[in-house]
Amino acid sequence: MNQASNTTRRLPAEWEPQDAVLLAWPHEQTDWADYLDEVREVYDQIIRAIIRFERVILVAPNPSELQGRWPDDRVKIQSVPTNDTWARDFGPITVMEAGRLRLLDFRFSGWGDKFTADLDDRVTRNLHNQGVFGDTPLSSIDLVLEGGSIESDGQGTILTTSTCLLNPNRNPDLNRQEIERQLQLTLGAQRVLWLEQGHLAGDDTDAHIDTLARLAPGDTIVYVQCDDPEDEHYATLKAMEAELQALRTQDGKPYRLLPLPWPAAKVETDGHRLPATYANFLIINGAVLVPVYNDPCDSQALDVIAQAFPNRKIIGIDCSVLIRQHGSLHCVTMQLPQGGCV
Repeated sequence: MNQASNTTRRLPAEWEPQDAVLLAWPHEQTDWADYLDEVREVYDQIIRAIIRFERVILVAPNPSELQGRWPDDRVKIQSVPTNDTWARDFGPITVMEAGRLRLLDFRFSGWGDKFTADLDDRVTRNLHNQGVFGDTPLSSIDLVLEGGSIESDGQGTILTTSTCLLNPNRNPDLNRQEIERQLQLTLGAQRVLWLEQGHLAGDDTDAHIDTLARLAPGDTIVYVQCDDPEDEHYATLKAMEAELQALRTQDGKPYRLLPLPWPAAKVETDGHRLPATYANFLIINGAVLVPVYNDPCDSQALDVIAQAFPNRKIIGIDCSVLIRQHGSLHCVTMQLPQGGCV
């Protein structure tokens, strides 16, 4: 697919320069209520790691409760109501258009109306109205699309999964060709690479790509690999691995594939499996924040990601609490490219 793209637009890669990272603070009305202190400690660690390298935009229903917790010049706290905290999926997707940034506000439906999301769906518009993005223009797009469902190499390639983007709970009136056309028009996609296989038990997103496979510089893909034939994920992740091996770069060459280790199964107190994945890392200026889970494979995962990003500091963040709500580090963050924030 390379015809009729919006050639004036480009979706930057996550490793390009950033102004800030957007997060939403956990509060009593979110699903974190039962272990609020624990998850807030994780958020504090994430924020403190980020502000070593760039700023944070933090939305919270009661900013006064957080005043003085972090340096004011590094953390900008905005009063915005939220249902929950998954900024990756309700935050703005920022494109470059004719040399200038443009914010795209896609519809967020709580991953196909699984959860209430009316407040989260308005976060980007509220932040824009509050002047957080300065004079960066904002376009509202009548398409359900979550940031965690797409990966960009910054050069026109979009990597995604059919399980999510073609799920009838998102845009039921659009087929694959029509979805691709929307990605052409809104993101400037020159080609879309679809994965048909791969999922994580306990994942509410219908197989977001950022839980499975991530684009990295130098035509590299870092991906989840399951090496346990007895594990329920073995067959589908082996099939996904074969798909990745068959993908080709824009130059017609195989991608450099870096497999991530497979952590031991993590389960909630009621026995259901949690979607622990090392692929849910966040790339920021000068560093990569990597979710870890108090697992023997943690150090190996950090080493693999260091291979993909040799010039960045690799920082592990214990996300054992985050996966209790079926997401991880990348899911709760959204990078804001350089030049789009005041």
